[in-house]
Amino acid sequence: MTRKRRSFTPEFKQEATCLVLDQGYSITETSRSLGVVESVL
Repeated sequence: MTRKRRSFTPEFKQEATCLVLDQGYSITETSRSLGVVESVL
């Protein structure tokens, strides 16, 4: 059985980036709030 790879919209990527760079969240905090694993970020 193969897994389907998730894809993320540009808006999602921009939101994640803003949380880390502009608002000072850590990678761990951001990944938890967005519901993804840290390696995605």
